Amino acid sequence: MKNSIPILAAVALASCSQNTRNAESASADSSALDNAIAKISSQLYAKMTVSPTIKMGKPMQMRFTVYNDANSIQQFCKWHSLFKPLISKYLDITNESGEEANCKGAMAKRVIPPPANSYVKIAPKDSLSVIVDLAIGYNITKPSTYKLEYNAQNISGLIVKDSFSFFYWK
Repeated sequence: MKNSIPILAAVALASCSQNTRNAESASADSSALDNAIAKISSQLYAKMTVSPTIKMGKPMQMRFTVYNDANSIQQFCKWHSLFKPLISKYLDITNESGEEANCKGAMAKRVIPPPANSYVKIAPKDSLSVIVDLAIGYNITKPSTYKLEYNAQNISGLIVKDSFSFFYWK
């Protein structure tokens, strides 16, 4: 019986594909995810910043900062955030023609709810930042104005209200 547990876990994870889900399992996954997110305080928010112009061949460094405005320690799930880069698509990056920059990283499937070690704690009235080179994780090759939006607030629990643009040039 012990040997069947890893096989059952693998089958359960494989069944999470968007193509094979049925309405019942999608509803159960959604409820588990909602419960996990409910643990995360609404007093956490994040901001993204990047240079307004970036020359081709130069790093596309983006700063992602999480702020804790609460009077107590708060936590967020690092999955689908820049604190766990290249594991999932957490940004929507489109050029001025509406073409999306493809994510180069692996698309990890996760266990819901997230385990305790997938959370990052932030002290009261403090912040935590990370800098990531977008060129490593996203296929941005054409000169254009690109718009960035954070799309993973339902997983991480972080709210990023602002989208922004940068000009990528030769």
